Amino acid sequence: MFQWLQQRATDAGITLRNPPPEPTTCCGRGCNGCVWEGFLDAAEYWRQEALLRLEG
Repeated sequence: MFQWLQQRATDAGITLRNPPPEPTTCCGRGCNGCVWEGFLDAAEYWRQEALLRLEG
């Protein structure tokens, strides 16, 4: 998703901020407030922002 949206933006001459990095600290225990939950929230926010910029 990140790469595809970044390519569309590049083709349209639009610069997007960098997408959030994938977590590297997951312990695999299913913690409440897992780092992956935060990543997915940040990724969705980035996706929505990118789509708005591409539509504008």
